[in-house]
Amino acid sequence: MIYKTRLFARWARKEGLSDEALCQAVGEMFRGLFDTNLGGNLFKKRIARSGRGKRGGFRTIVATNLESRWLFVYGFAKNQRDNIEEDEEVALKKLAATLLKMSPEAVAKAIDADELIEVICDAQEEVQDTRCRS
Repeated sequence: MIYKTRLFARWARKEGLSDEALCQAVGEMFRGLFDTNLGGNLFKKRIARSGRGKRGGFRTIVATNLESRWLFVYGFAKNQRDNIEEDEEVALKKLAATLLKMSPEAVAKAIDADELIEVICDAQEEVQDTRCRS
């Protein structure tokens, strides 16, 4: 399952970063195509800006077990900053650990509370063995 935190969702909406682009990014990551393994189940993944390449696009931070749970937790435009700070990385690793340990019931509660938003993918993009819907 693919999720985004409420703060990430707000940022992505403001930047025009679509769920389709997030689904494509997860598909690439599932195949081992990510930019940096930050450790602690945290990965940096570039996502192209619509109509442009990845170079001038977005940088996202994804918490994942690389199998069944993918959580977009942070994002920034390449033209706004180069990378995350060390203290941000530490905090995001703690967040990743918490999110990845959540039970299905806890995830459902987080969704009900609008803390997590499920990313619904187009049926053409297959992630793992599960097809997402649009």
